[in-house]
Amino acid sequence: MSEAPPPVSRFVSVRNAFITGVLLLAPLVVTLWALGGVIDFVGGRFRPLFESYLPESLQHFALLWDLVATIVIFALVTALGFLSHYVFGRFFLRVLERFVQSIPGVGAIYNSVRQIVATFGTQNRNLYNKVVLVQFPRPGVWTIAFLTNKSQSEAHVRAGPGELWTVFVPTTPNPTGGYMLFFPASEVVELDMSVGDGMKMIISGGAVVPPWTGSKPHA
Repeated sequence: MSEAPPPVSRFVSVRNAFITGVLLLAPLVVTLWALGGVIDFVGGRFRPLFESYLPESLQHFALLWDLVATIVIFALVTALGFLSHYVFGRFFLRVLERFVQSIPGVGAIYNSVRQIVATFGTQNRNLYNKVVLVQFPRPGVWTIAFLTNKSQSEAHVRAGPGELWTVFVPTTPNPTGGYMLFFPASEVVELDMSVGDGMKMIISGGAVVPPWTGSKPHA
């Protein structure tokens, strides 16, 4: 007859309940902290531009005006996005972009940030159409990559017999750099995970692992 497990002490019960409560509140606390940081960063920098024009009795509500300034800035950015779809908007943005790129030092930073942002833009989401596994940099070592094209160009044909697929192997944690490689189609393992989940896994260095409900393949 098996022995009954020892009773859990009151201290352990309170400790476990506290840890459970922390884990339940953590997502909400982090979300509020991040939202407060955005409001403080955006609104706190634009509020001084109009705060002096407010009645003195209303100037004490700093948090409210930070929130208002943040909403206004987000609305202006959204309007800029809509404006960029029109000819005048695209022309204006090109002129502004050339001006920023002409500033020594600032232009290099702008181009670097632009490349990183472009990685997650609509064009690259269409470019990286599937997450795959390939053996790189040597056989037996696997890495996450993106299938960019199955079309056969001159380079594919001249590389050798058999169908070759174009695969982009990004670097970690900056996925804007990497290697464009041609792999035999039989050596490319297509995955179910989304491009967004693949990006998260690469940027985090594998710390973020997307959930998967599939079954392990049989040997």
